[in-house]
Amino acid sequence: MNKLFSSLCLITTTAIIACGSGNGQTDGQATLPTDSTYAPVETQKANTDYKPAFEGQTRIAGVKTTTAVEGKVIAEGLKSPWGIALLPDGRFLITEKEGTLRIATSAGQVSEAITGLPKVDARGQGGLLGLTIDPNFASNRLVYWVFSEPVAKGNLTAVAKGKLSADEKSIEGAQVIYQATPGYDLTLHYGGRIIFDKDGNLFVSTGERSDIKTRPEAQNLNSGLGKIMHITTDGKPVAGNPFEGQKDAKPEIYSYGHRNPQGLAIHPETGDLWETEFGPRGGDELNIVKPAKNYGWPTITYGLEYSGQEIGSPPIQQKDGLEQPVYYWDPVLSPSGITFYTGDAVPEWKNNLFITGLSSMHIARLVIKDNKVVGEERLLDKEGQRFRDITQGNDGYLYAITDRGALYKLGKK
Repeated sequence: MNKLFSSLCLITTTAIIACGSGNGQTDGQATLPTDSTYAPVETQKANTDYKPAFEGQTRIAGVKTTTAVEGKVIAEGLKSPWGIALLPDGRFLITEKEGTLRIATSAGQVSEAITGLPKVDARGQGGLLGLTIDPNFASNRLVYWVFSEPVAKGNLTAVAKGKLSADEKSIEGAQVIYQATPGYDLTLHYGGRIIFDKDGNLFVSTGERSDIKTRPEAQNLNSGLGKIMHITTDGKPVAGNPFEGQKDAKPEIYSYGHRNPQGLAIHPETGDLWETEFGPRGGDELNIVKPAKNYGWPTITYGLEYSGQEIGSPPIQQKDGLEQPVYYWDPVLSPSGITFYTGDAVPEWKNNLFITGLSSMHIARLVIKDNKVVGEERLLDKEGQRFRDITQGNDGYLYAITDRGALYKLGKK
Protein backbone atom coordinates (compact mmCIF):
# COMPACT_ATOMS: atom_id res chain seq x y z
CA MET A 1 0.00 0.00 0.00
CA ASN A 2 1.42 3.39 -1.01
CA LYS A 3 1.36 6.20 1.48
CA LEU A 4 3.04 9.56 1.81
CA PHE A 5 5.00 10.00 4.98
CA SER A 6 5.38 13.16 6.96
CA SER A 7 9.09 12.81 7.62
CA LEU A 8 9.92 14.94 4.62
CA CYS A 9 8.65 18.49 4.87
CA LEU A 10 7.89 20.59 1.86
CA ILE A 11 8.32 24.22 0.92
CA THR A 12 6.49 26.59 -1.37
CA THR A 13 7.48 30.09 -2.41
CA THR A 14 5.12 31.53 0.15
CA ALA A 15 5.35 29.26 3.17
CA ILE A 16 7.63 26.93 5.09
CA ILE A 17 6.14 23.69 6.37
CA ALA A 18 8.37 22.16 9.03
CA CYS A 19 8.01 19.05 11.11
CA GLY A 20 9.29 18.90 14.66
CA SER A 21 11.89 16.37 15.67
CA GLY A 22 12.41 14.62 18.94
CA ASN A 23 15.53 16.65 19.67
CA GLY A 24 13.84 20.01 19.40
CA GLN A 25 15.16 20.83 15.93
CA THR A 26 13.12 21.27 12.80
CA ASP A 27 13.85 18.33 10.59
CA GLY A 28 11.70 19.52 7.72
CA GLN A 29 13.71 18.74 4.66
CA ALA A 30 13.06 22.05 2.94
CA THR A 31 13.75 25.63 3.89
CA LEU A 32 15.67 28.61 2.66
CA PRO A 33 18.43 28.67 0.02
CA THR A 34 20.82 25.76 -0.39
CA ASP A 35 23.75 27.80 0.91
CA SER A 36 22.01 28.33 4.25
CA THR A 37 23.28 26.25 7.13
CA TYR A 38 21.78 25.22 10.44
CA ALA A 39 22.81 23.65 13.69
CA PRO A 40 24.34 20.17 13.38
CA VAL A 41 21.69 17.48 13.03
CA GLU A 42 23.22 15.49 15.91
CA THR A 43 22.34 16.92 19.31
CA GLN A 44 22.84 13.86 21.51
CA LYS A 45 25.85 13.63 23.82
CA ALA A 46 28.88 11.93 22.28
CA ASN A 47 30.19 8.70 23.79
CA THR A 48 33.66 10.19 24.17
CA ASP A 49 35.38 13.54 24.56
CA TYR A 50 37.92 12.70 21.85
CA LYS A 51 38.92 15.67 19.73
CA PRO A 52 38.63 15.50 15.94
CA ALA A 53 41.78 15.74 13.86
CA PHE A 54 40.49 18.77 11.94
CA GLU A 55 37.59 21.18 11.90
CA GLY A 56 34.48 19.72 10.25
CA GLN A 57 35.44 16.08 10.76
CA THR A 58 32.27 15.50 12.79
CA ARG A 59 29.00 17.29 13.60
CA ILE A 60 29.13 19.56 10.59
CA ALA A 61 26.45 22.21 10.08
CA GLY A 62 23.02 21.03 9.04
CA VAL A 63 21.53 21.70 5.61
CA LYS A 64 17.97 21.40 4.32
CA THR A 65 16.68 20.52 0.87
CA THR A 66 14.73 23.36 -0.74
CA THR A 67 13.10 21.34 -3.52
CA ALA A 68 9.68 19.89 -2.68
CA VAL A 69 10.43 16.20 -2.12
CA GLU A 70 8.61 13.20 -0.76
CA GLY A 71 9.34 9.69 0.44
CA LYS A 72 6.89 6.83 0.20
CA VAL A 73 6.74 3.07 0.53
CA ILE A 74 6.08 1.49 -2.86
CA ALA A 75 6.40 -2.16 -1.82
CA GLU A 76 6.37 -4.24 1.34
CA GLY A 77 6.90 -7.89 2.20
CA LEU A 78 10.53 -8.32 1.13
CA LYS A 79 12.27 -10.81 3.42
CA SER A 80 15.20 -9.10 5.17
CA PRO A 81 16.51 -7.41 2.02
CA TRP A 82 20.21 -6.50 2.10
CA GLY A 83 21.33 -5.21 -1.30
CA ILE A 84 19.64 -3.43 -4.20
CA ALA A 85 21.03 -2.90 -7.72
CA LEU A 86 19.60 -1.22 -10.80
CA LEU A 87 18.92 -3.35 -13.87
CA PRO A 88 19.32 -1.76 -17.33
CA ASP A 89 15.55 -1.71 -17.92
CA GLY A 90 14.90 0.34 -14.76
CA ARG A 91 13.85 -2.51 -12.49
CA PHE A 92 15.80 -3.48 -9.38
CA LEU A 93 17.44 -6.73 -8.31
CA ILE A 94 17.32 -7.22 -4.54
CA THR A 95 19.08 -9.75 -2.30
CA GLU A 96 17.27 -11.34 0.64
CA LYS A 97 19.34 -12.42 3.62
CA GLU A 98 18.22 -16.06 3.63
CA GLY A 99 19.62 -16.65 0.13
CA THR A 100 17.13 -15.58 -2.53
CA LEU A 101 16.78 -12.68 -4.97
CA ARG A 102 13.75 -10.70 -6.09
CA ILE A 103 13.06 -8.21 -8.85
CA ALA A 104 11.06 -5.07 -8.08
CA THR A 105 9.75 -2.41 -10.42
CA SER A 106 9.76 1.34 -9.77
CA ALA A 107 5.98 1.02 -9.43
CA GLY A 108 6.35 -1.49 -6.59
CA GLN A 109 5.60 -4.85 -8.21
CA VAL A 110 7.78 -7.59 -6.69
CA SER A 111 8.63 -10.93 -8.29
CA GLU A 112 8.59 -14.37 -6.77
CA ALA A 113 11.83 -15.53 -5.16
CA ILE A 114 14.73 -16.23 -7.53
CA THR A 115 16.69 -19.32 -6.48
CA GLY A 116 19.81 -21.23 -7.51
CA LEU A 117 22.40 -19.40 -5.42
CA PRO A 118 24.99 -21.19 -3.24
CA LYS A 119 24.05 -21.97 0.35
CA VAL A 120 24.55 -19.09 2.79
CA ASP A 121 25.19 -19.02 6.53
CA ALA A 122 22.40 -16.66 7.55
CA ARG A 123 23.13 -16.65 11.27
CA GLY A 124 23.69 -13.27 12.90
CA GLN A 125 24.82 -10.68 10.36
CA GLY A 126 25.46 -13.29 7.70
CA GLY A 127 23.52 -14.37 4.64
CA LEU A 128 23.15 -13.12 1.09
CA LEU A 129 24.62 -9.61 1.16
CA GLY A 130 25.56 -7.01 -1.48
CA LEU A 131 25.30 -7.39 -5.24
CA THR A 132 26.17 -5.66 -8.49
CA ILE A 133 25.16 -6.02 -12.12
CA ASP A 134 27.67 -6.71 -14.89
CA PRO A 135 28.17 -3.62 -17.10
CA ASN A 136 27.29 -5.87 -20.05
CA PHE A 137 24.25 -7.38 -18.34
CA ALA A 138 21.99 -6.64 -21.31
CA SER A 139 23.97 -9.20 -23.31
CA ASN A 140 25.45 -11.57 -20.70
CA ARG A 141 22.89 -11.34 -17.82
CA LEU A 142 25.67 -11.80 -15.24
CA VAL A 143 25.18 -10.88 -11.58
CA TYR A 144 27.87 -10.74 -8.86
CA TRP A 145 27.14 -11.01 -5.15
CA VAL A 146 28.76 -11.31 -1.73
CA PHE A 147 27.63 -13.83 0.87
CA SER A 148 28.68 -15.54 4.07
CA GLU A 149 29.78 -18.95 2.87
CA PRO A 150 29.75 -21.93 5.24
CA VAL A 151 33.12 -23.71 5.23
CA ALA A 152 34.66 -26.57 7.23
CA LYS A 153 35.67 -24.48 10.24
CA GLY A 154 32.93 -21.84 10.26
CA ASN A 155 32.27 -19.35 7.49
CA LEU A 156 33.82 -16.52 5.51
CA THR A 157 33.00 -13.64 3.18
CA ALA A 158 32.81 -14.94 -0.38
CA VAL A 159 32.04 -13.55 -3.85
CA ALA A 160 30.08 -15.46 -6.47
CA LYS A 161 28.69 -14.85 -9.93
CA GLY A 162 25.97 -16.37 -12.06
CA LYS A 163 23.56 -15.73 -14.91
CA LEU A 164 19.98 -14.62 -14.41
CA SER A 165 17.86 -17.07 -16.37
CA ALA A 166 15.74 -15.87 -19.26
CA ASP A 167 12.55 -16.57 -17.29
CA GLU A 168 14.01 -14.70 -14.27
CA LYS A 169 13.25 -17.57 -11.91
CA SER A 170 16.79 -18.75 -11.13
CA ILE A 171 20.50 -18.04 -11.25
CA GLU A 172 22.28 -20.38 -13.66
CA GLY A 173 25.86 -21.58 -13.38
CA ALA A 174 26.52 -19.98 -10.01
CA GLN A 175 30.17 -20.21 -9.01
CA VAL A 176 32.24 -18.89 -6.13
CA ILE A 177 35.08 -16.77 -7.53
CA TYR A 178 36.69 -15.43 -4.35
CA GLN A 179 36.98 -16.30 -0.63
CA ALA A 180 38.29 -13.90 2.01
CA THR A 181 40.29 -16.29 4.17
CA PRO A 182 40.78 -17.31 6.91
CA GLY A 183 37.37 -18.58 7.96
CA TYR A 184 36.07 -18.37 11.52
CA ASP A 185 33.07 -19.76 13.35
CA LEU A 186 31.63 -16.30 14.02
CA THR A 187 28.47 -14.53 12.84
CA LEU A 188 29.42 -10.83 12.69
CA HIS A 189 31.25 -8.28 10.49
CA TYR A 190 31.31 -9.71 6.99
CA GLY A 191 31.53 -6.37 5.18
CA GLY A 192 29.67 -7.41 2.06
CA ARG A 193 29.49 -4.66 -0.57
CA ILE A 194 30.63 -5.05 -4.15
CA ILE A 195 30.85 -2.53 -6.99
CA PHE A 196 32.48 -2.23 -10.41
CA ASP A 197 35.32 0.17 -11.11
CA LYS A 198 35.65 2.10 -14.38
CA ASP A 199 37.78 -0.67 -15.92
CA GLY A 200 35.33 -3.51 -15.33
CA ASN A 201 36.99 -4.91 -12.21
CA LEU A 202 35.44 -5.31 -8.77
CA PHE A 203 35.91 -3.67 -5.39
CA VAL A 204 34.75 -5.88 -2.49
CA SER A 205 34.58 -5.00 1.22
CA THR A 206 35.32 -7.52 3.97
CA GLY A 207 34.89 -7.19 7.73
CA GLU A 208 37.29 -8.25 10.48
CA ARG A 209 34.66 -10.55 12.04
CA SER A 210 34.28 -8.47 15.24
CA ASP A 211 35.91 -10.78 17.79
CA ILE A 212 38.82 -9.46 19.87
CA LYS A 213 41.02 -12.27 18.53
CA THR A 214 40.21 -11.47 14.88
CA ARG A 215 40.60 -7.68 15.06
CA PRO A 216 44.35 -7.78 14.39
CA GLU A 217 43.54 -9.44 11.05
CA ALA A 218 42.54 -5.99 9.77
CA GLN A 219 46.23 -4.99 10.04
CA ASN A 220 47.55 -8.28 8.65
CA LEU A 221 48.36 -8.07 4.94
CA ASN A 222 48.33 -11.86 4.69
CA SER A 223 44.68 -11.98 5.79
CA GLY A 224 41.49 -11.30 3.84
CA LEU A 225 39.73 -9.73 6.81
CA GLY A 226 39.09 -6.02 7.32
CA LYS A 227 40.03 -5.05 3.77
CA ILE A 228 38.90 -3.53 0.52
CA MET A 229 39.76 -6.06 -2.20
CA HIS A 230 40.31 -5.32 -5.89
CA ILE A 231 39.63 -8.38 -8.05
CA THR A 232 38.75 -9.28 -11.62
CA THR A 233 35.42 -10.80 -12.60
CA ASP A 234 37.15 -14.19 -12.31
CA GLY A 235 38.21 -13.47 -8.74
CA LYS A 236 41.89 -12.86 -9.48
CA PRO A 237 43.96 -9.91 -8.17
CA VAL A 238 43.81 -6.91 -10.49
CA ALA A 239 47.15 -6.30 -12.18
CA GLY A 240 48.92 -3.36 -10.59
CA ASN A 241 47.31 -3.74 -7.17
CA PRO A 242 49.47 -2.02 -4.52
CA PHE A 243 50.78 -5.18 -2.83
CA GLU A 244 51.40 -7.15 -6.00
CA GLY A 245 54.63 -9.14 -5.65
CA GLN A 246 55.07 -8.27 -2.00
CA LYS A 247 56.03 -11.16 0.26
CA ASP A 248 53.48 -12.10 2.94
CA ALA A 249 50.76 -9.92 1.45
CA LYS A 250 47.64 -10.91 -0.46
CA PRO A 251 47.88 -9.36 -3.94
CA GLU A 252 44.14 -8.69 -4.09
CA ILE A 253 44.28 -6.20 -1.18
CA TYR A 254 43.62 -2.58 -2.13
CA SER A 255 43.43 -1.04 1.37
CA TYR A 256 43.40 -2.32 4.93
CA GLY A 257 42.71 -1.45 8.56
CA HIS A 258 38.91 -1.53 8.13
CA ARG A 259 36.42 -2.69 10.76
CA ASN A 260 33.14 -3.54 9.03
CA PRO A 261 32.80 -1.66 5.73
CA GLN A 262 29.34 -1.91 4.20
CA GLY A 263 29.22 1.15 1.95
CA LEU A 264 31.10 1.50 -1.36
CA ALA A 265 30.54 4.11 -4.08
CA ILE A 266 32.53 5.81 -6.84
CA HIS A 267 32.38 9.62 -6.90
CA PRO A 268 30.74 10.56 -10.23
CA GLU A 269 33.19 13.41 -10.97
CA THR A 270 36.51 12.56 -9.31
CA GLY A 271 36.33 8.79 -9.76
CA ASP A 272 37.48 8.31 -6.15
CA LEU A 273 36.32 5.29 -4.17
CA TRP A 274 34.34 6.32 -1.06
CA GLU A 275 33.56 3.95 1.78
CA THR A 276 31.55 3.88 5.01
CA GLU A 277 32.20 1.52 7.88
CA PHE A 278 30.78 0.75 11.27
CA GLY A 279 32.76 1.92 14.27
CA PRO A 280 32.24 0.36 17.68
CA ARG A 281 30.32 2.52 20.21
CA GLY A 282 30.87 5.76 18.32
CA GLY A 283 33.34 6.32 15.52
CA ASP A 284 31.44 5.30 12.39
CA GLU A 285 33.57 6.48 9.47
CA LEU A 286 33.40 7.93 5.97
CA ASN A 287 36.65 7.42 4.05
CA ILE A 288 38.14 8.10 0.63
CA VAL A 289 39.89 4.82 -0.12
CA LYS A 290 43.35 5.04 -1.69
CA PRO A 291 45.54 2.10 -2.70
CA ALA A 292 47.90 0.70 -0.04
CA LYS A 293 46.55 3.02 2.66
CA ASN A 294 45.96 1.84 6.24
CA TYR A 295 42.68 3.07 7.75
CA GLY A 296 43.74 2.33 11.29
CA TRP A 297 41.41 -0.19 12.90
CA PRO A 298 41.91 -1.28 15.65
CA THR A 299 44.98 0.89 16.36
CA ILE A 300 43.08 4.17 16.14
CA THR A 301 39.36 4.80 16.58
CA TYR A 302 36.96 7.52 17.69
CA GLY A 303 34.79 4.94 19.47
CA LEU A 304 34.62 2.75 22.57
CA GLU A 305 33.88 -0.89 23.23
CA TYR A 306 30.14 -1.55 23.49
CA SER A 307 30.74 -1.99 27.23
CA GLY A 308 31.99 1.59 27.40
CA GLN A 309 35.60 0.53 27.93
CA GLU A 310 38.29 2.39 26.02
CA ILE A 311 39.96 0.70 23.05
CA GLY A 312 43.73 0.68 23.37
CA SER A 313 45.93 1.55 26.31
CA PRO A 314 46.05 4.43 26.06
CA PRO A 315 43.35 4.99 23.42
CA ILE A 316 44.54 7.01 20.42
CA GLN A 317 42.66 8.61 17.55
CA GLN A 318 45.50 9.84 15.33
CA LYS A 319 48.81 8.27 14.38
CA ASP A 320 51.33 8.94 11.64
CA GLY A 321 50.92 6.55 8.74
CA LEU A 322 47.26 5.83 9.51
CA GLU A 323 44.50 7.51 7.54
CA GLN A 324 41.96 9.82 9.14
CA PRO A 325 38.30 9.52 8.17
CA VAL A 326 36.91 12.33 6.06
CA TYR A 327 34.03 12.35 8.55
CA TYR A 328 32.89 10.39 11.59
CA TRP A 329 29.78 10.02 13.73
CA ASP A 330 29.42 9.78 17.50
CA PRO A 331 26.78 8.59 18.40
CA VAL A 332 26.77 6.20 15.49
CA LEU A 333 24.86 6.37 12.24
CA SER A 334 25.32 2.62 11.60
CA PRO A 335 26.06 3.27 7.92
CA SER A 336 25.16 0.49 5.51
CA GLY A 337 24.64 1.14 1.78
CA ILE A 338 25.67 4.37 0.06
CA THR A 339 25.21 6.06 -3.31
CA PHE A 340 26.07 9.36 -4.98
CA TYR A 341 23.16 11.20 -6.55
CA THR A 342 23.65 11.93 -10.26
CA GLY A 343 20.08 12.71 -11.34
CA ASP A 344 18.45 15.94 -12.48
CA ALA A 345 15.14 15.68 -10.62
CA VAL A 346 16.56 17.34 -7.48
CA PRO A 347 19.39 19.56 -8.77
CA GLU A 348 20.66 20.56 -5.33
CA TRP A 349 21.36 16.88 -4.56
CA LYS A 350 23.84 16.62 -7.44
CA ASN A 351 26.91 14.64 -6.32
CA ASN A 352 25.63 14.48 -2.73
CA LEU A 353 26.26 11.22 -0.88
CA PHE A 354 23.28 9.35 0.54
CA ILE A 355 23.89 6.86 3.36
CA THR A 356 21.40 4.37 4.80
CA GLY A 357 21.40 4.30 8.60
CA LEU A 358 20.46 1.23 10.60
CA SER A 359 20.33 2.01 14.34
CA SER A 360 19.97 5.71 13.50
CA MET A 361 16.87 4.92 11.42
CA HIS A 362 17.27 7.57 8.74
CA ILE A 363 18.95 8.29 5.43
CA ALA A 364 21.80 10.76 5.76
CA ARG A 365 22.45 13.26 2.98
CA LEU A 366 25.99 14.64 2.95
CA VAL A 367 26.99 17.67 0.91
CA ILE A 368 30.65 17.28 -0.13
CA LYS A 369 32.97 19.97 -1.46
CA ASP A 370 36.67 19.49 -2.20
CA ASN A 371 36.56 16.07 -0.49
CA LYS A 372 35.21 17.59 2.73
CA VAL A 373 31.74 17.19 4.23
CA VAL A 374 30.19 20.66 4.41
CA GLY A 375 26.59 19.81 5.33
CA GLU A 376 24.45 17.00 6.69
CA GLU A 377 20.71 16.35 6.51
CA ARG A 378 18.48 13.61 7.90
CA LEU A 379 15.76 12.20 5.67
CA LEU A 380 12.93 9.78 6.49
CA ASP A 381 13.85 9.94 10.16
CA LYS A 382 10.24 9.55 11.29
CA GLU A 383 9.64 6.17 9.69
CA GLY A 384 11.13 3.97 12.43
CA GLN A 385 12.92 1.92 9.76
CA ARG A 386 16.42 0.49 9.63
CA PHE A 387 17.55 1.55 6.15
CA ARG A 388 19.86 -1.07 4.67
CA ASP A 389 20.80 -0.07 1.11
CA ILE A 390 20.08 2.60 -1.49
CA THR A 391 20.49 3.15 -5.22
CA GLN A 392 19.34 5.58 -7.88
CA GLY A 393 16.77 4.64 -10.50
CA ASN A 394 16.73 5.55 -14.16
CA ASP A 395 14.00 8.07 -13.31
CA GLY A 396 16.23 10.17 -11.04
CA TYR A 397 14.59 8.97 -7.82
CA LEU A 398 16.37 7.20 -4.98
CA TYR A 399 15.22 3.73 -3.93
CA ALA A 400 16.01 2.32 -0.49
CA ILE A 401 15.30 -1.00 1.23
CA THR A 402 14.76 -1.57 4.94
CA ASP A 403 15.29 -4.48 7.30
CA ARG A 404 11.53 -4.73 7.78
CA GLY A 405 11.08 -5.46 4.08
CA ALA A 406 9.95 -2.11 2.68
CA LEU A 407 11.05 -0.51 -0.58
CA TYR A 408 11.03 3.30 -0.45
CA LYS A 409 10.98 5.80 -3.30
CA LEU A 410 12.51 9.19 -2.46
CA GLY A 411 12.71 12.29 -4.62
CA LYS A 412 10.92 15.23 -6.16
CA LYS A 413 7.24 15.52 -5.32
